[in-house]
Amino acid sequence: MTVKITFSPEAAAALTSKLGDRKVVLLALNDGSNQYSLQGGTCTIGASFQFVLLDEKDPSYNIKLANDLGLDLYTAEAEMGFLDDNLSVGAKYGMLSLSGDSGLIDSAVKINRYVPSALTAEQVKNGVSC
Repeated sequence: MTVKITFSPEAAAALTSKLGDRKVVLLALNDGSNQYSLQGGTCTIGASFQFVLLDEKDPSYNIKLANDLGLDLYTAEAEMGFLDDNLSVGAKYGMLSLSGDSGLIDSAVKINRYVPSALTAEQVKNGVSC
């Protein structure tokens, strides 16, 4: 199965303007279920996505997404349960949206340049991860 993702010109401009020297892009859940997400909770499971900009490939994200921008773009098996074979990313009012054959998946997709860090016990206690 090949998953294809197409970007509108506005979405392409938003993503490539933040890419900088990052070489790899992930389409990852942003629901607290992975190392790239600090937000989450049962209300956001599968409803929140993000593009994560990395310096190098993450072996956990091993599903290559064909795309019209020529990006080195990947997702993971956990995300595939929420995605269709034909995805599109649009932009409106400064927000990215992710859609598939079944309709709108997420109307507020974020773009995050990943910087490794660890949550402290104090941050978790104060709800940073929620």
